[in-house]
Amino acid sequence: MKVGLVSPYDFASPGGVTDHVRNLAAQLRKHGQEVRIFAPSSRADIDFDTREFYRIGSPIAVPANDSVARITLSFHLGNRVAAIIEQERFDVLHFHEPLMPALPLTMLRMSTTANVGTFHAFSRSNIGYYYGRGILHPYLDHIHRGIAVSEPARTFFNRYFPDFPLRVIPNGIDVNVFKPGLSPIRHLRDENVNILFVGRLEKRKGLGDLLRGYEFMRERVPQSRLIIVGDGPMRGQVESYISRHRLPNVVLAGYVPDSVKPRYYNSADIFCAPATGGESFGIVLLEAMASGVPVVATEVPGYMSVLEPGHDSLTVRPKSWAELGAALIILARDAELRARMGAYGHEKARRYAWEAVASRVIEVYEEAQAAARSGSPEAEESHVHNAV
Repeated sequence: MKVGLVSPYDFASPGGVTDHVRNLAAQLRKHGQEVRIFAPSSRADIDFDTREFYRIGSPIAVPANDSVARITLSFHLGNRVAAIIEQERFDVLHFHEPLMPALPLTMLRMSTTANVGTFHAFSRSNIGYYYGRGILHPYLDHIHRGIAVSEPARTFFNRYFPDFPLRVIPNGIDVNVFKPGLSPIRHLRDENVNILFVGRLEKRKGLGDLLRGYEFMRERVPQSRLIIVGDGPMRGQVESYISRHRLPNVVLAGYVPDSVKPRYYNSADIFCAPATGGESFGIVLLEAMASGVPVVATEVPGYMSVLEPGHDSLTVRPKSWAELGAALIILARDAELRARMGAYGHEKARRYAWEAVASRVIEVYEEAQAAARSGSPEAEESHVHNAV
């Protein structure tokens, strides 16, 4: 089977959808499928096999969902896309965020094969979906099977397109990469209790709340350290807060290569995900759990679709730095509880192994091909798949 994976986001920038596409491509190849990837890229020398990657368009930064989406807004892609589709003759085109401009919409309009769409996003509202429903509905008619990465992502999309059925297939984790027992970062393993944050430094990730919560925790657990992995527009504000409050033992690691990131999880005693909202799933939760690290997280819908509070995590209300600090204190003071939650999360993460997730995606491809042959797009099917 020849599969084309289509992403609207800058393939040279880290992000949840980009990581998903990269990992799915690798797993599909392990299953014997031939894969090509289509995405815009801010770099021509992207670290990917150029025979398997089509760089389509240059991305620009567009504010979206309290974050920044790096997408191409050029709709003058038609001729090149049409030529590639004609040349490659795909069995399936798999669109990630298929209603995003401009690459997915352009390719979806031109596709003559079986089309699958995966919807990753979750938000309180979407102005584009609300005002663009009339324009976007015809594009959905081209999608033969639909996937959502979580129940919150499905609910969010169906708020605007209630008649379009989606089955839930979660994000995956490479349990051979993220696992306990790896060599930790040497200078981070000592008598301190290490709290790890991994993510883009932007408002919706809640790092400001974590800094205040950590400050609250330090007064009660002096032997503790906060490790921040990631970069982004809030870095200057984070550095300023640390300096103004004379906050000790905070490590700003910045951008960390994927090859090194698993070692940071193995250097942590607690993982903290303090997002304020807008999360459809939370890949970082799986990375921590697969590494055997207990989690403190906010009770946003995407996170709660993954976590089991009391078993693999302690959860608190979003934007509540005091509750965040209190939860960190509880875990920091109880090594036995940390070990028990870490072991439970490690075992649970196996359910999300990429091998199993990719197998379920391939089943969807086969159904989409059958639907394409019969001329029945997903929206016309009478059944809805709800498997997780």
